[in-house]
Amino acid sequence: MEALTIHPKNREQLKAIKSVLKAMEIPFEKKDSPYDPEFVKMIQDAERDREDSTILETDEDIKKFFEEL
Repeated sequence: MEALTIHPKNREQLKAIKSVLKAMEIPFEKKDSPYDPEFVKMIQDAERDREDSTILETDEDIKKFFEEL
């Protein structure tokens, strides 16, 4: 049989995947991330900051942004 590596995007997806595997009686094992936890937190914080930001990429974006103020 083949093995799969799954990359859930968040804790909710991970929880759902684990629930399905348990319900189907499919064995799985947890492996710790090879990345430094502080580095992972820094990346997650940066992604969260970007989600809360307004990104102005063109002159038109800038013009619309200031018109809406």
